[in-house]
Amino acid sequence: MNHLRRASALLAIGALTPLLTLAPAAPVLADEDGSSAVYTMTNAVSGNEVLAFHRSNDGSLAPAGTFATGGTGTGSGLGSGHSLAVSDSGDRLVVVNAGNNSVSAFRVGANGLHLIGNPAPSGGSRPTSVALHDDLVYVLDAGSNSIAGFRLDGDSGLVPINGSEQPLGTGTSVPSQIQFDKTGHVLIVDERGSSTIDTFVLSDRGVAGPAHTTASDAGGPFGFDVNRRGDILFSAVALGGGLMSGATSYDVTRDGTLTPNGAPVSSGQAAACWLAAAGHFAYTTNAGSGSIGRFAVAHDGSLSLIGTTVVGTGSHPLDEAVSRDQHFLTVLVDGLHQINEYRVGHDGSLSPVSSARVPAGAIGAAAH
Repeated sequence: MNHLRRASALLAIGALTPLLTLAPAAPVLADEDGSSAVYTMTNAVSGNEVLAFHRSNDGSLAPAGTFATGGTGTGSGLGSGHSLAVSDSGDRLVVVNAGNNSVSAFRVGANGLHLIGNPAPSGGSRPTSVALHDDLVYVLDAGSNSIAGFRLDGDSGLVPINGSEQPLGTGTSVPSQIQFDKTGHVLIVDERGSSTIDTFVLSDRGVAGPAHTTASDAGGPFGFDVNRRGDILFSAVALGGGLMSGATSYDVTRDGTLTPNGAPVSSGQAAACWLAAAGHFAYTTNAGSGSIGRFAVAHDGSLSLIGTTVVGTGSHPLDEAVSRDQHFLTVLVDGLHQINEYRVGHDGSLSPVSSARVPAGAIGAAAH
């Protein structure tokens, strides 16, 4: 009991510190007080590493260790969303290593992250985004414009699925992210260079069929998320017509058909590149404006702008993630070399809670 009181006191002190530095390992799994974890990665050429942070139930962050992936990064931005993905249960984490074309899987334990097997070849070149659904993993290889599937075995790690490698749709360019739909039966990949969206229907064995390509109803779809109702919500870097950037929404059927849920909505901000969904709301990080666009998602999936949260001059916010309970939004703030944690209000508002220092060049965000 005394140990728990001391640990709680240390976390409370950490919440008062605006910027935290890396410290010895602490628990990264959810524990009795409802705390959970946040992850990013270094993407370093000398050796990629995952940075783990313990998030208490009040949203304060504390460093929880640095863990080598066994692969290498590129040392520069990947131009993608979801370069890390955590399982719904929080006990598995998968990470891309774009520098040596591999993917790593970790088991999340009370004392940190533990590699499962060896990093697996990604099935293509320059893996930049990864998706995880139960034990099924799919990787987007941006260099080869292709995807590849794996099963995540608790002992041997990532096992390639025969026949799962598929090229992206004809004419698509600059792929940005891969993610499963709500059911896990359809894979989605967006391509901001060609303003297109590919869908792949999976067989019962988890094998992806050929790409079905749909023209996006807004320019430059980039980061996206699937909310709990199943809406597919995209950021849009270039809406055209002087609307700057914003967000769009789609419904997807089991055969991979995409249907817009209303018209694109402008954020009035520049470079809305990443998007995360929390409850009935969606949030775009506007890298060009140093802000976060806040959108409400109606029952029919349509979007409306409800406000803007300023991050700061020169902040350049990038990737983002939402906690499993949907109460916290994690934002990687590249310009300030930190992770910001926000509490999500019942009205979609964002209240800053804490920040944690990360190395310059950190890439990606995942949360549980």
